[in-house]
Amino acid sequence: MIPLAHRLAADHDLARNELAELVGAIVRDPALWKPFVQFRTNERHYEQLWRDDHVDIWIISWVDGNDTGFHDHDTSSGAVAVAVGEVVEEQFMLSAAPRRIRHRAGAVFDFDAHHVHRMCQDSRAPAVTIHAYSPPLVRLGAYAVSADGALRRESISYTEELRPVA
Repeated sequence: MIPLAHRLAADHDLARNELAELVGAIVRDPALWKPFVQFRTNERHYEQLWRDDHVDIWIISWVDGNDTGFHDHDTSSGAVAVAVGEVVEEQFMLSAAPRRIRHRAGAVFDFDAHHVHRMCQDSRAPAVTIHAYSPPLVRLGAYAVSADGALRRESISYTEELRPVA
């Protein structure tokens, strides 16, 4: 885990804007995250950088084709900063195709606990993202649409890897 104690003096769960400020500050200090970047396989590499009673922080190293599938963060709000490359966020929409947003290096976005999205990396260049959640993740919801069109949610532990649900 990275030495963030001096930056995380909060004695409360962080608001979305505080999460966005936090991931932005981490991205601007590569010494905090570069040692954890891993592009050794075709799999997405994720690692927890920090966890306390109010926030947890993750780094994800993305390569071509990595995909989380649609998911939510249960009771946690979050923020993501793109440190390297670019990732695509697809926001789940009931009455239309998913809203597709390309986030490039330097971008920061945040969301509340009700947000359902999918993150993927679709370019040949690798990407690195920093994620912060508050309160800390406990579980996530992974979504799939069955053959008959019904939406189903599978509750998974925050320690499990997100993948598209079949």
